[in-house]
Amino acid sequence: QVQPVESGGGLVQPGGSLRLSCAASGSIFSIVAMGWYRQVPGKQRELVAVISSGGSISYVPSVLGRFTISRDNAKNTLTLQMNSLKPEDTAVYYCNQAPPRDGSWGQGTQVTVSS
Repeated sequence: QVQPVESGGGLVQPGGSLRLSCAASGSIFSIVAMGWYRQVPGKQRELVAVISSGGSISYVPSVLGRFTISRDNAKNTLTLQMNSLKPEDTAVYYCNQAPPRDGSWGQGTQVTVSS
């Protein structure tokens, strides 16, 4: 399994940008699909973006054109560049395999978009 540590969250004004990083331990990182997920209190965790081991990418429609997922297999890192942030992007963001593994949820990183 991949064990992730997320970072890069914070408070940003609407229209601003943040860059999230996920440092993932585990020898299988390069051969598994990875995803960024987010969760708002009281709601189910949502898959935001996914990147396959070969680099194929897909996004949930609400972030298409604003978020960019990327991976560096040599460094076992996953990145989410978030631009044109909106208040509805406020959530705790997590990285995990895709589909996710129950034992591979980290603590996440809080993103708050507010003026």
